[in-house]
Amino acid sequence: MSTAVEASQTRLPPAIPPWPVKRFTVAEYEELVNSGVFDEDDNCELLEGWLVPKMTKNPLHDGTIDLLDGLLDEALPPGWHTRGQNAIVTSDSVPEPDLAVVRGSRGDYRIQHPKPGDIAVVIEVAHTTLRADRQKAAIYARAGIPEYWLVNLVDWQLERMTHPSSDGRYQQTDILTVNDAVPLVIAGSEVGQISLQDLLTPPT
Repeated sequence: MSTAVEASQTRLPPAIPPWPVKRFTVAEYEELVNSGVFDEDDNCELLEGWLVPKMTKNPLHDGTIDLLDGLLDEALPPGWHTRGQNAIVTSDSVPEPDLAVVRGSRGDYRIQHPKPGDIAVVIEVAHTTLRADRQKAAIYARAGIPEYWLVNLVDWQLERMTHPSSDGRYQQTDILTVNDAVPLVIAGSEVGQISLQDLLTPPT
């Protein structure tokens, strides 16, 4: 078994069983969804060919998404919008990031999900899922998505990953904290900055 497959397996809860299992292509997964085998209540996503259960959300996680979604909406230029916890499609995965900044208008993706060329930033908010969300960086980098923001609610920082490479790495990671602002870059141009003061201040 290849190293890549072994690495993927070790990430999945529960452990991969010893008997044969199937790795799905994106097309196979989408066919299962379209045929009704899976629906929105099944709470799983396709990551590197494996069906992975999504973690239960808590108020801190969901409230942080709401806050960041509002901050992004205020900063985005016309022709771009946010999508919350909706699917995107890469060559081997159909992840559902907590937020994605995508081109077009709301309603444009009723026929197909956004692909990497449609996406400026993907964002995961990590509280109980920090390790798994860090590992998702490989999926987003390999797809060529320009930026991955990991909102780390364990250490109360935002990890901004940029300059993706085809080997599944972001070549630069900037650690931003409560007194910083994160640049919002759309199609190669900075369109604004988002203050992290409210986002990275623990609620009391």
